[in-house]
Amino acid sequence: MKLPFTGGCACGAIRYECSAEPLAMFQCHCQDCQRASGGAGNYVVVVPTKSFRFTRGTPRYHFTASGALGHHKRGFCAECGSRLTGGENREGTSPIVGINAGSLDDPSWFRAQYHIFTSDAQPWDYMDPAIPKYEKHAP
Repeated sequence: MKLPFTGGCACGAIRYECSAEPLAMFQCHCQDCQRASGGAGNYVVVVPTKSFRFTRGTPRYHFTASGALGHHKRGFCAECGSRLTGGENREGTSPIVGINAGSLDDPSWFRAQYHIFTSDAQPWDYMDPAIPKYEKHAP
């Protein structure tokens, strides 16, 4: 991974960059991520909020309840629907932001360190047996 790393939506209306190395990388299997992704869940790169910025466009946001944050704020492109971010709280005071790994310009460096919400995982979803798994949030 080369810093800063960059990414954006499918149509190019929204672009972002991050100047810090990830704090964590994981796969979330919760039902909200399944619905938002249309698949088995979401692959997430967690970075410090201060290191992340949108360089083009402004995302729209959708909020769902979250046991850890009160509300989970998911950012997406209003033009093409691409999901870009998640994990922030409604107030915008969260010290971290989750980036959808599929929105990275070069996602080849992504390596999940653990799985969360395995209690919601679909039986057909493959989970790497070599990395930790948590029924809900990671400790």
